[in-house]
Amino acid sequence: MRELAHAFLERRGVDNPRLEGDLLVSHALGCDRLHLMMRLESPVLADEVDRARDLLVRRGRREPLAYITGTQEFYSRPFLVGPGCLIPRPESELLVDLAKDESKSRDLGRVCDLGTGSGVLAVTLALEEIGKSIIGVDVDGAAIDHAKRNAQALGAPVEFVHQDGLAFLAGTEPFDLIVSNPPYVDPKVAGELEPEVREYEPAGALFAPEGDPDHWVRELCKGSGAHALAPGGLLLVELGFDQGPRALTLAKEAGFEARICPDLAGLDRVLWARHKG
Repeated sequence: MRELAHAFLERRGVDNPRLEGDLLVSHALGCDRLHLMMRLESPVLADEVDRARDLLVRRGRREPLAYITGTQEFYSRPFLVGPGCLIPRPESELLVDLAKDESKSRDLGRVCDLGTGSGVLAVTLALEEIGKSIIGVDVDGAAIDHAKRNAQALGAPVEFVHQDGLAFLAGTEPFDLIVSNPPYVDPKVAGELEPEVREYEPAGALFAPEGDPDHWVRELCKGSGAHALAPGGLLLVELGFDQGPRALTLAKEAGFEARICPDLAGLDRVLWARHKG
């Protein structure tokens, strides 16, 4: 069954068909990949074959692996994900790393994850003990439901608010740290995205407004100024690979001390912007 799974996914154009085939077969059998290797000579029951076939058919239709298994790892922790929820990417872990660096240099009180999605950033910040009070905000109710389940499953003390993020910032007390992974993909390149992304992940969490890929960076810089960030407070915003120079200009025009932080691939990834006070 394992070799058949590999061959099927390869024909369907799935990246890493051997790895993903193993993960789906082991998920169907209720074991991890290591135990799958250990039971290669063991007989497989008919209902196990049926479960594996159903999962492989879904993946062959290019449904994301994380939606099929229901989990995605982020910062070495398993997070619950599903339709209506953006799948966490490794690149977003840089936001956590930079927040940890900030917490080493000064005590952080109020921390906000704006556009929290499945809650991976807010929950991770809480579990890494970054900040005394952490709030995750999202306008999408399905995403908030996932975030609450993740916080409960991992034992993270996070408050979640179902509200438009910018409206929330306008009506709350200042934060010491705001992190955000806003929609930044230009809709005009939608056809270039992998079908897993284009056809399954929520468009509202992916795409910036038509014709303005810098919309949310601009709004966050304007909305995270004097009223939303405490003096000396820090804004961390994930960027698309080509946004760095424009984001830096927007932040400086809004009065921030700012720089761009690259990811492990050397691509511009995060806007680091400090409120001068």
